[in-house]
Amino acid sequence: MVLAAVLVARTLGFTTRQVTPEPPAALAVDADAVAARLAGALRLKTVAASEGSPGEDAAFDALHAYLAEQFPRVHAGLKREPVGPHSVLYTWQGTDASLRPVLLMGHLDVVPVAEGTEGTWAKPPFEGVVEDGFVWGRGALDDKGSVLAILEAVEALLAAGEVPRRTVMLAFGADEEVGGRTGAVLIAKLLRERGVRLESVLDEGGVIMSGTVPGVQAPVALVGTSEKGFVSVELVVEEEGGHSSMPPPRTAVGILAQAISRLEAHPMPTRLQGGSRELFERVGPEMSFGMRLLFANLWLTEPLVVSQLASKPTTNAAVRTTTAATVFQAGVKDNVLPARARAVVNFRILPGDTVAGVLAHVRDVVDEPRVKLSTLTFESEPSPVSPTDTESFRALERTLRQVFPQVLVSPYLNIAATDSRHLVGLSDNVYRFFPIHLRREDLSRVHGRDERIAVAGYVDAIRFYAQYLRNTTR
Repeated sequence: MVLAAVLVARTLGFTTRQVTPEPPAALAVDADAVAARLAGALRLKTVAASEGSPGEDAAFDALHAYLAEQFPRVHAGLKREPVGPHSVLYTWQGTDASLRPVLLMGHLDVVPVAEGTEGTWAKPPFEGVVEDGFVWGRGALDDKGSVLAILEAVEALLAAGEVPRRTVMLAFGADEEVGGRTGAVLIAKLLRERGVRLESVLDEGGVIMSGTVPGVQAPVALVGTSEKGFVSVELVVEEEGGHSSMPPPRTAVGILAQAISRLEAHPMPTRLQGGSRELFERVGPEMSFGMRLLFANLWLTEPLVVSQLASKPTTNAAVRTTTAATVFQAGVKDNVLPARARAVVNFRILPGDTVAGVLAHVRDVVDEPRVKLSTLTFESEPSPVSPTDTESFRALERTLRQVFPQVLVSPYLNIAATDSRHLVGLSDNVYRFFPIHLRREDLSRVHGRDERIAVAGYVDAIRFYAQYLRNTTR
């Protein structure tokens, strides 16, 4: 009875944490004009150079010329600095030099479209079609939609004669999709060399989603307060080759297959922490009584909650470092013993785990000296978890509730990589969010077929960025 009383009392005290801010300032947006400008940017095939494929240098040059033409006030009123081959840093100087700058990020590069699949798109991927209430094309969601919306917001504020007290920086990398080494990495290096300390960073990341949190009917704005790390481990077995008629007890393929099987059978441990835990603490009060009781009492119910989350691939990623065998190569002929077998296992690292910890886990689980381990070139540690009890987060939360009053605002763990990871150390307040409302089926359009953004949603994104700048720079 005492336990039941405690559970009920905690549930009754588990009340909403959503803010009710003042109405936003008005901002007139010409929907047709902004959609046309975004469409023009999508026509430029800005694919970054990657291993084995050249970059589209002419397309990047054309994009920068296009942005200068379409956003004349930005280019007249802000300091523009090229960084690396195609990246750029804009600075809108504030009137109070004692205040730390805010930085908004995005990236200009897009992923390629697989050769031969262009005809399967409803609208051609690089023609920037505006039709049926959408702007169609590669980069509409990832990430030219964000970049152009930020520029539209700044252009509108300049047109209204607004001058920020706090300096505003806009950092647009040109190689986020291939690691950011000549874009965001160099921008971060430049800022460190100048001794810049940022008040906050806002990059792409989470979006507004409906139906993603069990028991919550309202759309949820998922603000990434951290992101997972990344490492791919290569496993290689080298054995004597020979004729398949005289095989050893286990071939190179068998040895490697057993190693992969062990890794899949023994994943890294689960934890409910950081943004994943705060998600339920923030939206739990909006659920039915039974669900509220569950999340108001995580001190008792956490094992059950984590077990349920770990049972589905979509939520398992939020509570553990994931293990994904992605490459397996061996053999040349059905009657020849392979002399070499190779596999790659990709790990997305939960904050609190490390690259070194992942490697130690692989060694312990595989426990086979014939399997040689190494990591591939690209790797990154998980980011620190940014706080949600600061004025920087409150300004972001307030802006969201002003522009999208129907949404619930919540931290979450960003499971994909963004350029913001390169700015770790420049600010404690690094957030990942693109203010666009997507349905679950829209997620496959990112890096997939028929990428598009709703014109009405794009207009709301512009309004969001303008209000965010007002809230953070006055």
